[in-house]
Order: sequence, then C-alpha cells, then structure tokens
Amino acid sequence: MQTFVYERPATLAEAVALLDAHGPNARLLAGGTDLIIRLRDGSARPGVVIDVKRIAELHPAIREDDGIVTIGATAVVADIAASEPVRRHFEALADAAAVVGSVQIRNRATIGGNICNASPAADTAPSLLVYGAVVVAAGPKGTRRIPIDDFFVRSGVTTLGPSELVVAIEILVPARSTGAVHMRRTRRRGHDLASVTLCCSVDDTGVTRLAYGSVGPRPVLVTDETGVLADPDAPDEAKAAIFERMFAEASPSKRSMRAGPEYRLAMLRVLGNRAVRAAIGRLEAKGRVEA
Repeated sequence: MQTFVYERPATLAEAVALLDAHGPNARLLAGGTDLIIRLRDGSARPGVVIDVKRIAELHPAIREDDGIVTIGATAVVADIAASEPVRRHFEALADAAAVVGSVQIRNRATIGGNICNASPAADTAPSLLVYGAVVVAAGPKGTRRIPIDDFFVRSGVTTLGPSELVVAIEILVPARSTGAVHMRRTRRRGHDLASVTLCCSVDDTGVTRLAYGSVGPRPVLVTDETGVLADPDAPDEAKAAIFERMFAEASPSKRSMRAGPEYRLAMLRVLGNRAVRAAIGRLEAKGRVEA
C-alpha cells in the first residue's frame, strides 16, 4: 500500500473543498469495503483519502417525510434491509440489500458507495432504478438531484462531477399499489458477485418495470405498459416477444470469469419470468391485506 494523505473533515463544506482542491487525486472513504481492498492491491493509488464518516450532514438516517423516503448516503446496507419504511414501501430494495456481500460487508458497506462504484453487478442498482430513486449530490455549486437512470454511465463511471459527493438517495413512495421483487443468479450460495441481477415491479394497472444488471456496462431500466406481462392469461408467445424487446440492451462481457454471455442471457429470461410472477404474487397479497 502506497502512502497517502488522510483527511477527516467535520462538515460537508470541508469535504467538498477537499475534493475541489485535489480532484481525481482524492478518494472518499465511507464504508471502505471496496476502497481498502483497492488500496492494498494497488489498483487505487490516491494522494488523498477523505474520510466522510464524521460529517454530520451525512448522518446515516433513513426517514419518511411527505411521501418520500430519504436514505443517507452513509447508511449501511444492513440497516436498509432492516428499515421499516424501506420494507413497507420498497420490499425489493430490502431484498437486494439483504444479499449484498456477507454479513460483515453489509454492516460496513454504504448505499452511497454501492452506487458510486457503478458496478454493473451492484445489487441495489436494479431496485433503485425500478423505484425511480433520485441521487442527491453536493458540490461547489450547491446541491443537485440526479434521477438514478441518469446517474450510471458505465462500469466505474457516473455523472457525478469531480468535486461532488452523494449525500442522500430519495425515493418517492409509490402512488399505486405495487408488488416488487429482487432476484439474482450467482455461481454459488453466499457472498458472490451475481452473474445476473434483476428487479421487477408490477402495479395495479398492469404496468411492469424491469431493471437488470451484470449483463452489460451499466444496469438497464425498461417498462412494459401493455399489461401483457402482468396478465396471467396472456399467451407465452406474446410475453416472450415483450421480454425480447425489454432485454435487447443486454450485452454480457465475453471476458467474465463468472459466466459466459449465452448463459447470462438465458438466465436473464428465466429470472424475468420468475420475477414477474413473484411480483404479481406480492401485489395480490397486498390486495388481500388491504381488502
């Protein structure tokens, strides 16, 4: 591990000023589950590491106000998986958070780090896309809100500016009754990067939203508003045609050690079918409870 300057700002303004001063030579430290490994293996060689854990404005709270659930950027994924507002409104996000890494990783890894790494295999990304999350970022010019579908560019790259950092994620509580699930395919049980990640939601009008990752340079969000996927009586041929359209942007890497592209594309369709059925089941269960 090479030497670097360690900074521990107490305010958001100080952190932004440090990022502005050091630019690409700086790295942020929150949970550290990715950065510490990269520092040790030499794949990251920053001149400055900025520890943001003591910044009051980045408090890892999860709160619900006026129909919006706000998750602080330093909230760890274990707390997201257990959060009552998240489990009540965004069950697929709770599902996804519950399978990130290992128990030890989930108790350290932050939601901000999970999305800022911009890994195509990030477990929380598909559910955040399906729920229409908004990333709140702070920088020298103030605060801005970025729809998460505009946040991801490709592996390791986001639309954050060089002097910006994520302070929170906001998710609007669905106006309609919605059932949603998160699914993944891995080589083995336990803490393994997924060969396919997928989230599906179905609302009470039949609109189906799918987001999938690990099969291209970034996670992808697609929507079916025909109601065909949500219709149990629709013919399989009609559903297959819609899935082909929805999965058209999948382009798995041929160089991956986890699974070949043919296998990933096949599993994407398998998980898509399973997820639609499971999301409909959750939607129906909500209807029975509300009735």
